Amino acid sequence: MDEEEIKYFVRIRNTDLDGTKAVHIALTGIKGIGPHTSRTITALAAVDPHAVLGKLDDESVGRIANAVDTYTEQVPDWMVNRPKDVYTGEIRHLLGNDLTMMNDDDVNRMRKMRSYRGIRHETGQKVRGQRTKSTGRTGTTVGVKRKKN
Repeated sequence: MDEEEIKYFVRIRNTDLDGTKAVHIALTGIKGIGPHTSRTITALAAVDPHAVLGKLDDESVGRIANAVDTYTEQVPDWMVNRPKDVYTGEIRHLLGNDLTMMNDDDVNRMRKMRSYRGIRHETGQKVRGQRTKSTGRTGTTVGVKRKKN
């Protein structure tokens, strides 16, 4: 194939992917799909992960899109990003805007129940146990003040 025949944008799951990259790298452009998940999707779709995405035929792109849509049913429970949904209890793999909205809902739920993590989110402090004495400072608090004689 010539350079003129390459598709520079391939649309999968409401996301424009870079057609000049390899399939396993281009798939990471969808939020919720990382390197390991993209390799699994290319294996499920029976597509060469190192092939250029824009040079694939429509059938291969369709197989990739189908593998992305049916990912949850085809992989074990531990490979999804939401193994047990809080509200429904079902196994889900969230992608794109669904993932962003669900993260926001989780943070708002923590704030409402006044959990430690929720309070840390509210006040804009570190949430995951990092040090706060010397790092993560904002404003004019950076540096150490010397005692005046």
